[in-house]
Amino acid sequence: MKKLNFGIVGLGLMGGSFALSLKKYNLCNTIVGYDHNISHQEEAIKLNLVDKIVDLKSLLKVDIIILCIPVDAIVLFMPKLQNISSNTTIVDFGSTKKLIVDNIPQSIRKNYIPAHPMTGTEKFGPSAAIDNLYENKTIVLCDLELCDDVHKNRVLNIFSTIGMNIVQMDSSTHDIHACLISHLPHAISFALANTVMRHEDRANITALAGGGFKDMSRIAKSSSHMWVDIFRQNRENMLDSLDKFDKEMKLIKDMINNEEYDKMTTWMNDANKLHEILK
Repeated sequence: MKKLNFGIVGLGLMGGSFALSLKKYNLCNTIVGYDHNISHQEEAIKLNLVDKIVDLKSLLKVDIIILCIPVDAIVLFMPKLQNISSNTTIVDFGSTKKLIVDNIPQSIRKNYIPAHPMTGTEKFGPSAAIDNLYENKTIVLCDLELCDDVHKNRVLNIFSTIGMNIVQMDSSTHDIHACLISHLPHAISFALANTVMRHEDRANITALAGGGFKDMSRIAKSSSHMWVDIFRQNRENMLDSLDKFDKEMKLIKDMINNEEYDKMTTWMNDANKLHEILK
């Protein structure tokens, strides 16, 4: 495959890690960065994530633009890309898809690949970039029938080369599934962290918090700015998934209240089966 010139918008965990993957698999000729945060620009250069920082005019000249910014920012940024060449591919890494897809300007619709890499950590900023974030992870590509083959085939080749598992689905279906599997767990983690913080003092948290609590609360360290945007864009699915979770919490509460421990055992055994799927 011909080496391409990449432009990465947003030089945090996702953008920085993707730059490392492109270099690792020798897919890029050059990688330029675009980020409104001056400290992120400086750090990305220092860490050799990108070759240089460019302005919008220079960004529009690359072969492929990767949008690794919060979901609301993606919607606001898309109109700036309307003067790109028909040969320039645009990919967004947003965690929601339907609202983004609905706002793609018609002039760049055939250039545009809506994608969601199902990976990440609770850390953010250029220093959070790691070189194996994308390997053996799933990436969901949405509504590809609306994209030109040249752009579709280009990204399929890139993601395959860096070792990602590619799944295709429509944007509405993506948002339903992503809500239950990704967005809901973040809401639960934020809620758990707040519950403990409001009912325990620092000394007890430090002394008693074990691996289970740390695992469940880890993603509560995630960026509030990013996750508020995600919950807003996927509002209806979030409300539906929270209703489903509330029903499960009511079940365990009723079983404890009614001392239905055999029923509780069955309920927990049903939950255990999830790990058979995740092996």
